[in-house]
Amino acid sequence: MSFTHRGQRLLGPVNLRLTGCKRTLVMGPNGAGKSLLMRLAHGLLSATQGELHWEGRTPRQAMVFQRPVLLKRSALANLVYALAVNGTPRQKRKARAREALERFGLSHLERRPARVLSGGEQQRLALARAWLLDPEVLFLDEPTSALDPAAILAVESAVQEFHARGIRILMSSHDLHQARRLADEVLFLNAGRLIEHTDAATFFTAPASSEARAFIRGELVL
Repeated sequence: MSFTHRGQRLLGPVNLRLTGCKRTLVMGPNGAGKSLLMRLAHGLLSATQGELHWEGRTPRQAMVFQRPVLLKRSALANLVYALAVNGTPRQKRKARAREALERFGLSHLERRPARVLSGGEQQRLALARAWLLDPEVLFLDEPTSALDPAAILAVESAVQEFHARGIRILMSSHDLHQARRLADEVLFLNAGRLIEHTDAATFFTAPASSEARAFIRGELVL
């Protein structure tokens, strides 16, 4: 599939097939097309050429953005609203929302306005909301790019918990250390093109392209 905007091709053509309950890290330099690929896969944008197909039925999905989109209300109310939209019976919403806050270490902040939480707390709230939606596929668009080390660890632990629950992970990142910790496989993009799609061990020890080798060395990718 490809995506073109105002006559300029920003992504593609990208041809790939993802299988299994894996943690797929989408990597590449700034402007490579990582976020664009994520939004196309999640259905927030439509490809201008080509198609996206799910085998059988479209799975339940959730997406966590680099900057969480939160409502102007309390942390608890944000989760209650998500449950309401998802069709959860009214009498069950607060109890389920509080369970999610506890799971992500946010119980003491349930009455705090979501938009005044720290960056790490907001990201954990977004993850709690995704957890409540019970997705089969979770998209994470550079969820730790602006966080401190402790907050990064909390998010990564949550990602591992999602995966242990049997949820398929598709996560964009430019952090090599993070990818080494989390990835089962890597999609490496550069200038809107898919350069490599391989298992993580191969990508980090024997990348096939000069672009990937430069990226791993921390050099400018041309």
